Amino acid sequence: MNLTQRITALAALGQHLLQPDEYLDAVIHRTHYNNNWFTKENQALAIQAIATQFLDKKKLEEWAAAYPISDEPTMKTVGMVIAGNLPLVGFHDVVCTFVAGHKAKIKLSEKDRFLLPYLLQLLEKYSPGAGAFFEIAEQINGIDAVIATGSNNSARYFEAYFGKYPHIIRKNRNAVAVLNGSENEDELLALGKDVFRFFGLGCRNVSKLYLPKGYHFAALMERLHEFREIANHGKYRNNFDYNLALLMLNQVPYFNNGCIIVAENKDIASRIATLHYEFYEEKTALEAELVSLSEEIQCVVAKPGLLGLPTIPFGKSQEPTLFDYPDGVDVMAFLTGGLGG
Repeated sequence: MNLTQRITALAALGQHLLQPDEYLDAVIHRTHYNNNWFTKENQALAIQAIATQFLDKKKLEEWAAAYPISDEPTMKTVGMVIAGNLPLVGFHDVVCTFVAGHKAKIKLSEKDRFLLPYLLQLLEKYSPGAGAFFEIAEQINGIDAVIATGSNNSARYFEAYFGKYPHIIRKNRNAVAVLNGSENEDELLALGKDVFRFFGLGCRNVSKLYLPKGYHFAALMERLHEFREIANHGKYRNNFDYNLALLMLNQVPYFNNGCIIVAENKDIASRIATLHYEFYEEKTALEAELVSLSEEIQCVVAKPGLLGLPTIPFGKSQEPTLFDYPDGVDVMAFLTGGLGG
């Protein structure tokens, strides 16, 4: 398959995902049964984002044009260890490998075992030659390179095991949001999407707020309360109750609106159903701090123009484009450069 054929196949898959599919509905139901965090609504949200952002033909063509992709590259095998925190969280890596003309040897997460294999079946349906570019495997061996995503702890094992290969190994990251107190109700409501989507389990979910000294929390907590239905989810509610009890027992001050607990904490990562905050005084000092924490921060959410750093508008952290690479590491440059794509 040449580059045009690979892009055409992906675009056909994208069109399929935007249409009703009873079998996909059954796969979604099975996935939810296997992993209660993956609600049907969240799976549908992830699939919709993939279809519109990653599988749009014009977007694929513009993205691919930015790289030196050969029509028929020397195919290499890229081992891929996929995380299981969000539905189809590794799909961007799969698209990158396919467009670059390499084979992905994929180890699925036990938390997300059914969606990706079905999407790959659909891809082969629309382009029979696509099957040669993918393999679902229990063991990652016989490879030329590795892309692995996991926790800080698992990353140490990945480094030891895969260090001899060209590799991209990702660790824990989170998004942060910077407010200046002038945000209106719509902006605060949009921030709620960055906090609550996928139960806050994604590396692009906002887990910490940077607030100006003297910030008044009433409007923020009221807008975040609009997402109160999330507390009806059993696993989320259990985490909410547990973390609230911890703060109460340790006599840590907090704000609580029934669906999120907001507490002052310098850590970037926060527990499920909690949100950290920290006060700042000078924006220049805050910008310097954010730069120093770049290894922990996936993206920064703020009003456009508020900071002299790249930021994402409120409500958009969970809508990455093809050019938005996790950890800021250009996967396509890796696949088309060092691997001779």
